[in-house]
Amino acid sequence: MSRNEGEVTTAVATGSAALSAADRCDRCGAQAYLKVELLSGGELLFCAHHAREHGDALKAVAATVIDESHRLADTGSSTSDEER
Repeated sequence: MSRNEGEVTTAVATGSAALSAADRCDRCGAQAYLKVELLSGGELLFCAHHAREHGDALKAVAATVIDESHRLADTGSSTSDEER
């Protein structure tokens, strides 16, 4: 079985796959807007800031990326910069 490195599927989550406010960034603890399912079988959660910072490296190890950063447009002005 060959592994297709570099092929990443990006999806917008719907229904039960959606991230909730309880899902936190594995790097800083802010609300997670990106879920990365790894080729190795694990998963990582990232806020939008850390998803952008580590984006290139994540593409190399991701099987699937669920990106809900579009929800940031719906956040109020009281949302901290760390969560954006």
